[in-house]
Amino acid sequence: MAPTKEEELKLKDYRGEISKLGSAERFLKALLDIPFSFKRVDAMLYRANFDAEVNYLRKSFETIEAACQELRNSRLFLKLLEAVLRTGNRMNVGTNRGDAKAFKLDTLLKLADIKGIDGKTTLLHFVVQEIIRSEGAGSDETAQNHLDTMLHKEKNDNVQKQDLRIVAGLGRELASVKKAAGMDSDVLSSYVSKLEVGLDKVRTVLQYENSNTRGKFFEVMKLFLNGAKEEILRVKADEKKALLHVREVTEYFHGDAAKEEAHPFRIFMVVRDFLAVLDQVCKEVGKMRNGVVGSARSFRMSASASLPVLSRYNLRKGESSDEYSSSS
Repeated sequence: MAPTKEEELKLKDYRGEISKLGSAERFLKALLDIPFSFKRVDAMLYRANFDAEVNYLRKSFETIEAACQELRNSRLFLKLLEAVLRTGNRMNVGTNRGDAKAFKLDTLLKLADIKGIDGKTTLLHFVVQEIIRSEGAGSDETAQNHLDTMLHKEKNDNVQKQDLRIVAGLGRELASVKKAAGMDSDVLSSYVSKLEVGLDKVRTVLQYENSNTRGKFFEVMKLFLNGAKEEILRVKADEKKALLHVREVTEYFHGDAAKEEAHPFRIFMVVRDFLAVLDQVCKEVGKMRNGVVGSARSFRMSASASLPVLSRYNLRKGESSDEYSSSS
């Protein structure tokens, strides 16, 4: 709401009675008596918002790093990927798509579209049942107590509910991934640039310091400028580190991060959308009480839902289901 140059000149040149001016004009005239007052205000606003903006950026980059760690270290997520891969290979046995070593994460979003012979249950329902069985075989002590029973018959309802909760809890396990999915790398980068450019407002106002304008304002702004420059360097380092982790995790899961340069956070979006579908399927599986969802033979995979090889998740013979190769 700063006045225009023309309005400033009129107020400065006004020689009449101050009482005849409106309240806004009186305030502005008094403000204009302070040297470069509006440049001071710009610098003060920047300083007032600086800490909040830095904290926002730091928390954002911390969330991104945490999301990368969650994807790399989540045993349940990797177990789910393995179940999908094994199921796809079982369905594609005898075809040129059989014996795949890996698949694109985008395929996760197609699992709910592949219907069983009943037209209701999907391939994702079957995968969830597979995970429930494998989790029950060694996930915790309670499930271990029922091992002998599970080897010969279906789990009882209580055990099934417990193991289903484990699978349904994947969304909580990947909480940072869901948060990172809502971020935009371009927006965060623009915030960092805006923060850096904003320092010019402080540098500009400090240029007006002279023997007639010395005071506490300049002392405070000088101290702030020195600290802000160091803070921005740390924020830029955090940004670089976070983006490096995103690139690494993208290469780990997709094989080629260059294809995702335009949308580096897309991997988080894919997983977030899949988790939403998984949550719904877990609720549906929880309502099922009679029989197994189906077998792999109940499903037919269309060409659009193939599992292309990307030389990731290579399973060596003799390795356990939790062992994945991350060779580049």
